[in-house]
Amino acid sequence: MLTIAIAKGRMQDEALALLARAGVGVSDEALRSRRLALLDESGAYRFVFVKPADVPVYVEHGIADCGVVGRDVLLESEADLLQPLDLRIAACRIVVAARDGVKLKEMGALRVATKYPHVTEAHFGARGIPVEIIELSGSVELAPVLGLSDCIVDLVETGRTLADNGLVVVEVITSSSGRLVINRASYQLKSAPVAQLVDAISGVLNESER
Repeated sequence: MLTIAIAKGRMQDEALALLARAGVGVSDEALRSRRLALLDESGAYRFVFVKPADVPVYVEHGIADCGVVGRDVLLESEADLLQPLDLRIAACRIVVAARDGVKLKEMGALRVATKYPHVTEAHFGARGIPVEIIELSGSVELAPVLGLSDCIVDLVETGRTLADNGLVVVEVITSSSGRLVINRASYQLKSAPVAQLVDAISGVLNESER
C-alpha cells in the first residue's frame, strides 16, 4: 500500500479529481466522513489529508510515501524530496506586491511581510537588498495598508485580493503549481507501485495535452 499525503484546502479537490482520472479514486461517501485518513476504492492507496506545510514533513520522514502539494510550499520547506511531476493544478505565482504608487527601488532596507520567509530572504538576498522580514500567518495584504511593512511576498492566483486592498504586483518571483513528491526511500523500496502511480498520472497529463 502507498500512502499519499494530500494538501487540504484549495488544491484538494483538483488533486483528488486528477488522481481519480488516474484510477486512484476515493468514494464520495468516504470523503463526506471528514476522516483525515482514507483508503481508495481499490485498497491499494491510503490518503492522509494534512495542512499544505505539513505535506513535505510527512513525505520526507516517510510517514507518507508520496504527496501532492504546491511548489510554493516546497520552495519554502526546502525538503529533500523527489519531484517527478508537475501536476498542472492550482497554478499561481509568488510575487512581491506593494501599495500602488510606492517605489520600492527608491527605498533602502525594506520591511517585508510574508508567509514565505525563506523564499523572501533568498529572493532579496540574491539582489543584495537588505530586508527585515515580518513573518505573518494570516492576511499579509493588510501589512502595507496598515504601515506594518513596505511590501509583501505572497501567493497570488487572480490578484483580486491585492487589488481590493490597493496593492499591485511589483515583481513575480516564480510560478507555482501542484507537484507530485516522493520520499527517496519509498522510491527505492516501493519502486513498482510508485512507478505505476507516476505512469498513471503521467498518462492523464499527457491525455490532457491532446
